Amino acid sequence: MSTKASTLRPAFAGATIRPVAPGDVQSAFAQAAAEDGIVLGNASFDWLCEQGHVGLERVARARRDPALAGPVTAALERLEGIHLRLNGDVSVLHASRENLLLPVDLVHEPTGTVLALDGSPHFTSFRLAALELYPVDAPIGFDLDEHKALCRAWCATTDGLAGGLAAKGFGFGGITRERAYRDALLDLGAPAMGHPPVVRVAVVDGDGTAGYRRHRASLRALLG
Repeated sequence: MSTKASTLRPAFAGATIRPVAPGDVQSAFAQAAAEDGIVLGNASFDWLCEQGHVGLERVARARRDPALAGPVTAALERLEGIHLRLNGDVSVLHASRENLLLPVDLVHEPTGTVLALDGSPHFTSFRLAALELYPVDAPIGFDLDEHKALCRAWCATTDGLAGGLAAKGFGFGGITRERAYRDALLDLGAPAMGHPPVVRVAVVDGDGTAGYRRHRASLRALLG
């Protein structure tokens, strides 16, 4: 897969594509996909950074692409509401680093599809609160009701994870709220910036191979 952003099509402008590192859930998932001829890599994007939706707006404006105006404006409206609901401090986003890019789990370069592999820490009451603010016609590549159900099933266990740790812009105990916000940033930001809907796969057991196999048919139809 190419590592040069300049060779990528519009949805990949500002992207860096890298091989998948060995020894983790992502590599196991990618290896299982490779056996079906689906090549996945790691990636980061200039619009997905520590600045959150402030960075998304900044990059979209810099692109000067009229096709981005409507989708990005709609995404920003929702993300601002989600950030507020999760008690985020927007002044911190404005003061954050635009060059600190947030990695995504996997990307399928030929289609521009981003895949997120969600372990149990992603399923919290805070993530549920964010999902409930998604528009009914949100372009997402996963079962919204299924993810809400997983949040309800896991939140008693996961809400307190890293409870004593601070998150920039979310204060002490804010790691879970920051994760929920950044998940929403990816879900709503990616299609607004020209990508297909983000595909999320629950891997609460930490088994990337099994996660791929559970979704093999749909992934082969989408990416094969």
